[in-house]
Amino acid sequence: MANSEWNHTALLVIDMQNDFILDDGLMRVDGGKAIVPNVIKTVEMARRRGIFVVVREHDPQGRDVELFRRHLYSPGKVGPTSKGSPGAELVDGLVIKEGDYKLVKTRFSAFFATHLHSFLQSEGIHSLVITGVQTPNCIRQTVFDAVALNYQPVTIIVDATAADTPDIHLANIFDMRNIGVATPTLQEWCEADA
Repeated sequence: MANSEWNHTALLVIDMQNDFILDDGLMRVDGGKAIVPNVIKTVEMARRRGIFVVVREHDPQGRDVELFRRHLYSPGKVGPTSKGSPGAELVDGLVIKEGDYKLVKTRFSAFFATHLHSFLQSEGIHSLVITGVQTPNCIRQTVFDAVALNYQPVTIIVDATAADTPDIHLANIFDMRNIGVATPTLQEWCEADA
């Protein structure tokens, strides 16, 4: 690592699973497929700096999903990102490697009802970089919780995150920038010194 500051930074890769990215994914985000190459490049760069991978995964019976999604987990039907299903697997090109950290989240925010905050604190992490989908939901909720928990800086790689439409994505990026979140492009982030 060229700069020890990266030792205090974690990259959260949010919801880059088949059910969110593939054309036939049960929770497909229209803009998701386009950012896959940039998310992969972000992960490659971050592995030199330290990375934690956050994965959404649900109980096959839907017992841990939001109430508004429970109807998607009826008996005999595989619901979105059900544990062990092809839809819960990371999209092609993303793999969890030794040294990465997998955290299962069941809500929009990676901090809600998980041990992410305590884990990051114990590792001395105080800044976060976030990639993935979907900007108005999981990205936004995680970012707002990170800001409330005093992570500084919080960075969103603007071209390694996506929503269903560019307009939705950019409106949410604008809102998050207004609360002090950094929004570089992948190239800008790769060239930055911590």
